[in-house]
Amino acid sequence: MAVDQATPDIHARQLAGLDALELGGGTRGGLAPRIWGRVWPMALAVGMVLAIWQAVVWAGFWPDYVFAGPSEVVPVLADRLTSGEYWEAIGVTMRRAVTGFAVSVLVGLVLGALVSRIRVLRAAFGSLITGLQTMPSIAWFPLAILLFGLTESAITFVVILGAAPSIANGLIGGVDYTPPILLRAGHVLGFRRLQLYRHVILPASLPSFLAGLKQGWAFAWRSLMAGELVVIIAHQSSLGERLYYDRELADSAGLLATMIVILIIGIGVDLLFETADNSLRRRWGLQQVRN
Repeated sequence: MAVDQATPDIHARQLAGLDALELGGGTRGGLAPRIWGRVWPMALAVGMVLAIWQAVVWAGFWPDYVFAGPSEVVPVLADRLTSGEYWEAIGVTMRRAVTGFAVSVLVGLVLGALVSRIRVLRAAFGSLITGLQTMPSIAWFPLAILLFGLTESAITFVVILGAAPSIANGLIGGVDYTPPILLRAGHVLGFRRLQLYRHVILPASLPSFLAGLKQGWAFAWRSLMAGELVVIIAHQSSLGERLYYDRELADSAGLLATMIVILIIGIGVDLLFETADNSLRRRWGLQQVRN
């Protein structure tokens, strides 16, 4: 009799162990090894890029004033990062980026939610959204300048047109691949329309929606840089304006220094999205076990 009572407990422990193994729990290791495992590949990549960069400079394809080497760019970058005016330019660019991306998320979320669930809108606007996504951002600036002049509104307008379609398509794709059984379960629980979206469809669409957000940020960042090169606003220094004047003054070291700052910001935001993606995969039990 005692054996019969112990058998379910043994089976329960075995199943719990299998579930933990499948979910990848308990194998993450300490903080220091994880940080080191993340840092050294990036440091290796930076070292390789610097080596290739210096080799191209030594090859002498272009004079130093056209294509400066790391030894000229690094001091200029360090000097600019100690300047309050340069940090003000970074702040202006980041403010524009955050504002444009936030509005793009709102527009993309509403547009994607409507198009994904209303067949008439899908037939009317589905291909149009994809077409807008494929349009180069620079093509919108003549129209934006005609509509808004040389103002921040012109830049924001193009940033939204560049990012919102990707975000909307991410949500549409997530909704399309929501398992029907979840929708039926939501209906059984009494969810209708907004409740169904909030409690069933949006959670199920999160992976695709997050991918759309990441792609939308990439389009927003590229559109913003193009806009700041085209729309120069007086008394508002920005990273794009710095690129413009460095080019006009043939300041190769300054130009490359600002490009490095733009690249670092892009990588930093990408790491934030990667952190969110890893967190979501751990929550869903999709984090792979690493040896």
